[in-house]
Amino acid sequence: MGVTTSGLVTTSGLGTTSGLQRPVAIVGGGPVGLTLALFLDSYGVPSVVFNADADTRMYPKGSTENCRTMEHFRRLGLTPAVRNIGMPEDHPTDVAYFTRFNGPELARIRMPSDREAHAQVRASEPTDQTPEPIFRANQMFIDRFLFQQAATRANITLRFGWAVAAFEEHADGVTVHAADTRSGVEEHWQAMFVAGCDGAQGVVRRSLGISYSGHENLQQAFHGGRMISTHVRAPALFEEILSRRKAWQYWALNPEVRSVLLSVNGREEFALFSRPRDDEPLPDAAAVQRIVQRSAGVDVPVEVIAQSPWNSGVARVADRFGTQRVFLAGDSAHLFTPTGGFGMNTGIDDAANLAWKLAAVAKGWGGPALLASYELERKPIAIRNTTAARELAKRIGGLSVPAEIEAESAEGEQARAALGRFLAGNEPQFGSLGVQLGARYDGSPIIVGDGEPPRDAIVEYTPSAVPGGRAPHFWLTRGREIGDSLFDRRGLGFTLLAFRGRGPEGDGLLAAAAERSLPLVRLDIGEAYAHDLYERDFVLIRPDGHVAWRGDNPPSDAGELLDRLTGRVQKNSGRQHVLREITTP
Repeated sequence: MGVTTSGLVTTSGLGTTSGLQRPVAIVGGGPVGLTLALFLDSYGVPSVVFNADADTRMYPKGSTENCRTMEHFRRLGLTPAVRNIGMPEDHPTDVAYFTRFNGPELARIRMPSDREAHAQVRASEPTDQTPEPIFRANQMFIDRFLFQQAATRANITLRFGWAVAAFEEHADGVTVHAADTRSGVEEHWQAMFVAGCDGAQGVVRRSLGISYSGHENLQQAFHGGRMISTHVRAPALFEEILSRRKAWQYWALNPEVRSVLLSVNGREEFALFSRPRDDEPLPDAAAVQRIVQRSAGVDVPVEVIAQSPWNSGVARVADRFGTQRVFLAGDSAHLFTPTGGFGMNTGIDDAANLAWKLAAVAKGWGGPALLASYELERKPIAIRNTTAARELAKRIGGLSVPAEIEAESAEGEQARAALGRFLAGNEPQFGSLGVQLGARYDGSPIIVGDGEPPRDAIVEYTPSAVPGGRAPHFWLTRGREIGDSLFDRRGLGFTLLAFRGRGPEGDGLLAAAAERSLPLVRLDIGEAYAHDLYERDFVLIRPDGHVAWRGDNPPSDAGELLDRLTGRVQKNSGRQHVLREITTP
């Protein structure tokens, strides 16, 4: 059954309802669309979410919620509940490589269980940068959780089981035409803005005539071209073999078969990744069982729950991220190969960026240049992250498996040792902190840069308060729980960090913000280690957690600075001018 949580009355039977309004209409109820709605709700902005399927899809997808995504969930107050989803908290998140699951272990990339990761947080230094460690839960569980959260929010109207057929953008807003996929009842909504979070084949991008650019696939032995994801249940495999060799990912590498099993629930359920020939149909239940048995090295019964094809090696980015009132996010804006787990996480970072800008304009304190900055900031990150994922896929998918890898001989031992050394070097795929936390918006018109940003890298993240990057984290107290982090104390809007006890200095920013109805809170920070991290006495942090400006003294014209940071002014031929406001329909 679809869900409606608005108190609106629609016609019964075939009919049409018009005159329905929300500031933002979101097309697509996956993790990106639902996170966008939850962020808008936190800013007090109502939205309606359309999703053609009547419920979230319960088949395995990605299994990585990276550190930045978990920080966003923390800002929404969701992380304690999120961390109860998925595998048991004591289940290791190792990546283990075998010839076969009952054969020699070639390599193991050790990563902590969620319980161990929390212990590391409790023992962390004051300037540790991972208050929310990476988390492993299958996306289908995250989708369902976000759906359930959205259903409790009065500001969010869920239209699951409603397909958007068309929309028209006009001077005062966007008209969205949707129909109930079961009854045929139609609704016509008026919105200030539309967010297309409906994926690669969604109606929003295609209606705008926006193409993708980049790489469509990657032809190699594995993690290239047409791949199959199969949700399987195999209790005997877990009980007889894998329970003694626990990991989050299990790789089988032998001359007969190459496959990956991702643990879904820490027990008998798995997502199987396999690579058939491009001309082969989807494998039937018997074929899936043969793949699992050849990977396991033993005959075990396998139940096939669901399966879906996907294209590995893809790295494509939309040529444009929207128009003046219609925006793309998530898979609508960029397509990934799943190596590294960057796809959903990049989309949720899109949502965090877009949400505060939509809210600012809807509430009247953001200007039109603010919305224009969305593409300027997020498209380079999409190119960066899709490229990184493709490079990781090339490394792991293109390796050759020696014919003697299973031989009980000196040659076999040498082959296993050599392959194991190579596989142990795949840690960047699973520990990519630079990609997770290192996104920067240098050159954005709503950022006031003042220094040289750190070098960008897949693995290493260098915390820096040079405007444009994520505000470096620090703990404000000796505690390491919710409420103790800088991220817990920031306001819903902008946050002014004031160091070294500068007293009323900087209050001009608060006054200028009040004149503009711009939400701004001040945090006085006395810790020397925090000042050393930020290098200036005053720092402004945006609602999405990126540093917008810093200085050793308050700005000479606080209003002018805030107007720039919120897109109310732009530089044109050396002169600044106030831009036209976008009005509510």
